[in-house]
Amino acid sequence: MINKCNLILFLLVISFFYTVPQSVWAGESDTYNFSWLDPDKEVYVLQNRRYRKANRLHVYAGVGKTLSGAFVDSSNIQGRAGHYFMEEYGFEVIYSKNSGKENTTAANVRDNGSGTGSRPFRRIVDTYYGGMFLWSPFYSKINTFNTIIYYDWIFGAGIGKIKESNNADEFQVSAGSFPDTIEEHNAILWNIGIKIFLGASISARIDVTAVHYQATSPVVGSPEKLWNDNFDLGLMLGYNF
Repeated sequence: MINKCNLILFLLVISFFYTVPQSVWAGESDTYNFSWLDPDKEVYVLQNRRYRKANRLHVYAGVGKTLSGAFVDSSNIQGRAGHYFMEEYGFEVIYSKNSGKENTTAANVRDNGSGTGSRPFRRIVDTYYGGMFLWSPFYSKINTFNTIIYYDWIFGAGIGKIKESNNADEFQVSAGSFPDTIEEHNAILWNIGIKIFLGASISARIDVTAVHYQATSPVVGSPEKLWNDNFDLGLMLGYNF
Protein backbone atom coordinates (compact mmCIF):
# COMPACT_ATOMS: atom_id res chain seq x y z
CA MET A 1 0.00 0.00 0.00
CA ILE A 2 1.32 3.44 -0.92
CA ASN A 3 2.09 5.59 2.11
CA LYS A 4 -0.37 8.51 2.31
CA CYS A 5 2.39 11.03 2.91
CA ASN A 6 4.38 9.83 -0.10
CA LEU A 7 1.24 9.95 -2.26
CA ILE A 8 0.46 13.55 -1.28
CA LEU A 9 4.05 14.66 -1.88
CA PHE A 10 4.05 12.83 -5.22
CA LEU A 11 0.89 14.65 -6.34
CA LEU A 12 2.33 18.02 -5.25
CA VAL A 13 5.58 17.36 -7.15
CA ILE A 14 3.68 16.28 -10.30
CA SER A 15 1.54 19.41 -10.10
CA PHE A 16 4.66 21.51 -9.54
CA PHE A 17 6.48 20.22 -12.62
CA TYR A 18 3.32 20.41 -14.69
CA THR A 19 2.68 24.08 -13.99
CA VAL A 20 6.08 25.59 -13.21
CA PRO A 21 7.70 25.11 -16.65
CA GLN A 22 5.04 27.48 -18.00
CA SER A 23 6.00 30.17 -15.54
CA VAL A 24 9.50 29.64 -14.13
CA TRP A 25 11.27 30.58 -17.30
CA ALA A 26 8.76 33.30 -18.21
CA GLY A 27 9.72 36.21 -16.03
CA GLU A 28 8.01 39.56 -16.22
CA SER A 29 10.83 41.01 -18.35
CA ASP A 30 11.85 37.89 -20.29
CA THR A 31 12.26 38.03 -24.05
CA TYR A 32 11.99 34.90 -26.17
CA ASN A 33 14.13 34.54 -29.27
CA PHE A 34 12.27 32.74 -32.05
CA SER A 35 14.75 32.06 -34.84
CA TRP A 36 12.01 31.54 -37.41
CA LEU A 37 10.74 35.11 -36.99
CA ASP A 38 12.11 38.33 -38.38
CA PRO A 39 15.31 38.89 -36.30
CA ASP A 40 14.32 42.52 -35.78
CA LYS A 41 11.14 41.49 -33.96
CA GLU A 42 10.93 40.41 -30.35
CA VAL A 43 8.27 38.29 -28.71
CA TYR A 44 7.48 39.13 -25.08
CA VAL A 45 5.81 36.62 -22.82
CA LEU A 46 3.49 38.40 -20.41
CA GLN A 47 3.59 36.83 -16.96
CA ASN A 48 2.79 39.79 -14.74
CA ARG A 49 1.53 38.88 -11.30
CA ARG A 50 -1.99 40.07 -10.67
CA TYR A 51 -1.71 39.70 -6.89
CA ARG A 52 1.33 40.85 -4.94
CA LYS A 53 2.67 39.70 -1.57
CA ALA A 54 5.55 42.11 -0.93
CA ASN A 55 5.21 44.25 2.22
CA ARG A 56 1.97 42.54 3.19
CA LEU A 57 1.02 40.74 6.39
CA HIS A 58 -1.01 37.54 6.29
CA VAL A 59 -2.90 35.35 8.74
CA TYR A 60 -4.31 31.86 8.16
CA ALA A 61 -6.40 29.37 10.10
CA GLY A 62 -7.57 25.91 9.15
CA VAL A 63 -7.65 22.19 9.77
CA GLY A 64 -5.48 19.29 8.78
CA LYS A 65 -4.78 15.60 8.90
CA THR A 66 -1.63 13.81 10.04
CA LEU A 67 -0.22 11.59 7.29
CA SER A 68 2.45 9.79 9.34
CA GLY A 69 2.36 7.35 12.27
CA ALA A 70 1.43 3.73 11.64
CA PHE A 71 -0.28 3.32 15.02
CA VAL A 72 -1.94 6.74 15.40
CA ASP A 73 -4.83 8.56 13.74
CA SER A 74 -4.59 12.31 14.24
CA SER A 75 -6.09 15.59 13.06
CA ASN A 76 -5.09 19.17 13.84
CA ILE A 77 -6.05 22.82 13.95
CA GLN A 78 -3.42 25.24 12.63
CA GLY A 79 -2.80 28.95 12.73
CA ARG A 80 -0.18 30.91 10.78
CA ALA A 81 0.91 34.53 10.58
CA GLY A 82 3.67 36.07 8.52
CA HIS A 83 5.03 38.87 6.39
CA TYR A 84 6.64 39.09 2.95
CA PHE A 85 9.41 41.69 2.89
CA MET A 86 9.98 40.98 -0.82
CA GLU A 87 7.78 39.33 -3.44
CA GLU A 88 9.73 36.09 -3.19
CA TYR A 89 10.92 36.12 0.43
CA GLY A 90 9.10 36.23 3.73
CA PHE A 91 8.79 34.88 7.26
CA GLU A 92 6.03 32.94 8.97
CA VAL A 93 5.22 31.57 12.41
CA ILE A 94 3.05 28.48 12.84
CA TYR A 95 1.17 26.88 15.71
CA SER A 96 -0.54 23.50 15.43
CA LYS A 97 -2.76 21.80 18.00
CA ASN A 98 -3.00 18.10 17.22
CA SER A 99 -5.45 15.51 18.53
CA GLY A 100 -4.51 11.86 18.11
CA LYS A 101 -5.29 8.40 19.41
CA GLU A 102 -4.25 4.82 18.81
CA ASN A 103 -5.86 3.34 15.70
CA THR A 104 -7.09 -0.15 14.81
CA THR A 105 -3.61 -1.15 13.60
CA ALA A 106 -2.27 -0.59 17.12
CA ALA A 107 -5.21 -2.51 18.58
CA ASN A 108 -4.48 -5.46 16.29
CA VAL A 109 -0.81 -5.49 17.31
CA ARG A 110 -1.58 -5.56 21.02
CA ASP A 111 -1.92 -8.84 22.87
CA ASN A 112 -5.60 -9.75 22.87
CA GLY A 113 -5.24 -12.84 24.98
CA SER A 114 -2.95 -14.64 22.57
CA GLY A 115 0.02 -14.58 24.94
CA THR A 116 2.35 -13.05 22.38
CA GLY A 117 2.91 -9.91 24.42
CA SER A 118 3.12 -7.66 21.35
CA ARG A 119 3.05 -3.94 22.04
CA PRO A 120 3.08 -1.07 19.54
CA PHE A 121 5.33 1.88 20.35
CA ARG A 122 3.81 5.15 19.27
CA ARG A 123 4.23 8.89 19.75
CA ILE A 124 1.14 11.10 19.71
CA VAL A 125 1.90 14.73 18.82
CA ASP A 126 0.11 17.24 21.03
CA THR A 127 1.39 20.58 19.72
CA TYR A 128 4.19 22.08 17.68
CA TYR A 129 5.15 25.64 16.87
CA GLY A 130 8.01 27.51 15.24
CA GLY A 131 9.17 29.99 12.66
CA MET A 132 10.04 29.45 9.02
CA PHE A 133 11.77 31.43 6.30
CA LEU A 134 9.57 31.45 3.17
CA TRP A 135 10.67 31.30 -0.45
CA SER A 136 8.04 31.78 -3.16
CA PRO A 137 9.74 32.10 -6.55
CA PHE A 138 7.10 30.46 -8.75
CA TYR A 139 3.62 31.60 -9.68
CA SER A 140 1.12 30.11 -12.09
CA LYS A 141 -2.22 30.65 -13.76
CA ILE A 142 -4.87 28.11 -14.71
CA ASN A 143 -7.79 28.86 -16.99
CA THR A 144 -10.67 26.66 -15.83
CA PHE A 145 -14.23 27.08 -17.12
CA ASN A 146 -13.33 30.58 -18.37
CA THR A 147 -12.06 31.50 -14.92
CA ILE A 148 -8.38 32.26 -14.34
CA ILE A 149 -7.04 30.90 -11.05
CA TYR A 150 -3.84 32.51 -9.76
CA TYR A 151 -1.63 30.69 -7.29
CA ASP A 152 1.88 30.78 -5.86
CA TRP A 153 4.15 27.95 -4.77
CA ILE A 154 5.55 28.39 -1.25
CA PHE A 155 8.55 26.64 0.30
CA GLY A 156 9.52 27.09 3.93
CA ALA A 157 12.21 25.94 6.35
CA GLY A 158 12.88 26.73 9.99
CA ILE A 159 13.05 25.54 13.58
CA GLY A 160 10.58 25.04 16.38
CA LYS A 161 9.39 22.93 19.31
CA ILE A 162 7.20 19.86 19.45
CA LYS A 163 5.34 18.32 22.39
CA GLU A 164 4.37 14.66 22.24
CA SER A 165 3.24 11.79 24.46
CA ASN A 166 4.52 8.24 24.16
CA ASN A 167 4.13 4.86 25.83
CA ALA A 168 7.83 4.18 26.47
CA ASP A 169 7.15 3.16 30.10
CA GLU A 170 4.99 0.33 28.84
CA PHE A 171 8.14 -1.43 27.65
CA GLN A 172 9.98 -1.29 30.97
CA VAL A 173 8.03 -4.13 32.62
CA SER A 174 6.41 -7.30 31.38
CA ALA A 175 2.82 -6.38 32.26
CA GLY A 176 0.61 -3.54 33.37
CA SER A 177 -0.53 -0.21 31.98
CA PHE A 178 1.12 3.14 32.59
CA PRO A 179 0.27 6.75 31.84
CA ASP A 180 1.94 8.26 28.79
CA THR A 181 5.24 10.07 29.12
CA ILE A 182 5.08 13.72 28.01
CA GLU A 183 8.17 15.03 26.22
CA GLU A 184 9.23 18.21 24.42
CA HIS A 185 11.88 18.34 21.70
CA ASN A 186 13.60 20.84 19.47
CA ALA A 187 12.48 20.37 15.89
CA ILE A 188 13.35 21.12 12.29
CA LEU A 189 10.41 22.33 10.20
CA TRP A 190 9.88 22.48 6.48
CA ASN A 191 6.84 23.21 4.38
CA ILE A 192 5.65 23.01 0.77
CA GLY A 193 2.35 24.55 -0.22
CA ILE A 194 0.15 26.28 -2.75
CA LYS A 195 -1.41 29.70 -2.11
CA ILE A 196 -4.59 30.11 -4.18
CA PHE A 197 -5.77 33.72 -4.58
CA LEU A 198 -9.51 34.15 -4.18
CA GLY A 199 -9.22 37.93 -4.40
CA ALA A 200 -6.90 40.79 -3.53
CA SER A 201 -7.08 40.03 0.20
CA ILE A 202 -8.60 36.54 0.54
CA SER A 203 -6.64 33.39 -0.27
CA ALA A 204 -6.62 29.68 0.50
CA ARG A 205 -3.64 27.43 1.13
CA ILE A 206 -2.89 23.74 0.86
CA ASP A 207 0.26 22.80 2.79
CA VAL A 208 2.29 19.76 3.72
CA THR A 209 4.23 20.57 6.91
CA ALA A 210 6.99 18.28 8.15
CA VAL A 211 8.42 18.20 11.68
CA HIS A 212 11.64 16.27 12.36
CA TYR A 213 12.89 15.75 15.92
CA GLN A 214 15.18 13.50 17.93
CA ALA A 215 13.84 11.45 20.83
CA THR A 216 15.06 8.55 22.97
CA SER A 217 14.00 5.08 21.84
CA PRO A 218 12.15 2.77 24.28
CA VAL A 219 14.71 -0.03 23.97
CA VAL A 220 15.36 -1.48 27.43
CA GLY A 221 19.02 -1.33 28.50
CA SER A 222 20.35 0.48 25.43
CA PRO A 223 18.27 3.57 24.68
CA GLU A 224 19.46 5.81 21.87
CA LYS A 225 18.46 9.05 20.20
CA LEU A 226 16.51 8.46 17.00
CA TRP A 227 14.99 10.81 14.44
CA ASN A 228 11.21 10.93 14.30
CA ASP A 229 8.96 12.52 11.68
CA ASN A 230 5.50 14.06 11.67
CA PHE A 231 3.78 15.07 8.42
CA ASP A 232 0.57 17.13 8.38
CA LEU A 233 -1.62 18.03 5.42
CA GLY A 234 -3.46 21.31 6.03
CA LEU A 235 -6.22 23.29 4.34
CA MET A 236 -6.47 26.94 5.44
CA LEU A 237 -8.23 30.17 4.64
CA GLY A 238 -6.46 33.47 5.17
CA TYR A 239 -6.47 37.23 4.90
CA ASN A 240 -3.71 39.38 3.40
CA PHE A 241 -3.41 42.88 4.83
